[in-house]
Amino acid sequence: MAGKVRVAFVGSGGMAQAHTQAMEQIRKAQVVAFCDLKISRARALAQKYEAEAFKDVGKMLDTAAPDCVYLMLPPFAHGEAEFAAIERKIPFFVEKPINLDLKQARKIAKAVEEAKLLTCAGYMNRYRKGINRARTMLAKDPAIYVNGGWIGGTPHPSPDRPITMWWVKQSKSGGQFLEQVTHTVDLVRYLCGDAAEVCAYAARGFNPKIPGYTIADAMAVAIKFKSGAVANLHSACSSNARGGVTLDVYANKCAFQFTGWDHACKIFRPGKEPQEIPGEPNIFTLEDRAFLRAVETGDPSSVRSSYADALETLKISVAANQSIATKQPVRIR
Repeated sequence: MAGKVRVAFVGSGGMAQAHTQAMEQIRKAQVVAFCDLKISRARALAQKYEAEAFKDVGKMLDTAAPDCVYLMLPPFAHGEAEFAAIERKIPFFVEKPINLDLKQARKIAKAVEEAKLLTCAGYMNRYRKGINRARTMLAKDPAIYVNGGWIGGTPHPSPDRPITMWWVKQSKSGGQFLEQVTHTVDLVRYLCGDAAEVCAYAARGFNPKIPGYTIADAMAVAIKFKSGAVANLHSACSSNARGGVTLDVYANKCAFQFTGWDHACKIFRPGKEPQEIPGEPNIFTLEDRAFLRAVETGDPSSVRSSYADALETLKISVAANQSIATKQPVRIR
């Protein structure tokens, strides 16, 4: 591909801003268009990047003629944009989680496969040095037990922050485990392989009354992997005294501790001092550079999470919600 890679965005909120800022460090990236149901938001970003603003996805793709499109959508809003990109054979990047509706996600994955289309899902932690060092070591010394998740405070919906208005609704976000802890779920898959069964429990009624609030206050999710490994993952949006992001992985001859949003890594081995690998502050730039390189060259090898791969992560999160609803373990298929 000669010249710059032309990039369009569907959705002009916080995640669009995170990725456009990351692309400012990528010489080959040229942001050409934004689409949003709230045209004022699209226009605000379009003005900053000397791009075009649209309210209709199809019109944007046809008019702006991007080389790829970034889908920065809340979980409940997927479908139309993906199929519009597939129809026009435009490679797309989709932020996590890729959907709420597993049936629709399967249809999208099938259409992507049939179109032989390049895709990337926004699981940026797969591009971290510490994570990939652990993956290499665990290939020879497999994980046995994993523990981790995200602990946060009580959400406070506000019209000034649109995400908070839908995030607290189960029908819109799928709950904290599906919408936020999906990052941890995906990393556990990346390190341990695919899951076989999920069993989950939810805590409710501990947060004060919040308008529109229907998600769980906390979840405990047990996962059995096809490899035989097991995991306990958790979420909580009700802890106002202490919280954080953690992931601990234990194998026979090594163990890994990841802490914080940047997943700073500490490696433990018998008889050796712990080795520390800091988390990368510019992770969106690393992720975007990998996808745009794939778009430019047509070589997908730099992409570490395709749409099909992200579908397997979604299956675990959906199964956790199903297990809570049915009070039964759920097999992953």
